[in-house]
Amino acid sequence: MNRGTTNLQLSRLIDLLRKKKKGIWLRIAEDLSKPARTRRVVNIFRLNRFSAKGETIVVPGKVLGDGNLNHSLTVAAFSFSKEAKSKIEKAGGKILSISELVSKHPDGKGVKILG
Repeated sequence: MNRGTTNLQLSRLIDLLRKKKKGIWLRIAEDLSKPARTRRVVNIFRLNRFSAKGETIVVPGKVLGDGNLNHSLTVAAFSFSKEAKSKIEKAGGKILSISELVSKHPDGKGVKILG
C-alpha cells in the first residue's frame, strides 16, 4: 500500500495503477503520489482547447468548471467539481473514475493525459 497519502481511496488507486505496469498508468500513479497542493488542476477550457471530439482524457488530479466545452469527450479524473461534471455531460461527454478507465483501457491505448 502507498504510504505517501492518508486518503485510503487514493492510496488504493495508486496501488492499482502501479500493478498495471504500463507506462501511462505508472505515470498517473506517480502524479497522484505527489502532495495534493502540487497535483494537476484542469479547467474545462483546457479540455476544450487540447482535445478533439471523442477522445478519452485522463486528468491525474481535479477537473474544474471554468470555461465551455463544445465537443463530447470521455474524461476520467480523481475528482470533479459539480460544474465540471455538468458541463461535460451537457456537451454529450462521459465522466469516469480513473479506476473505471483502467478497467476499460487496461493497456492505456487511446488515452491521453492532460494537465
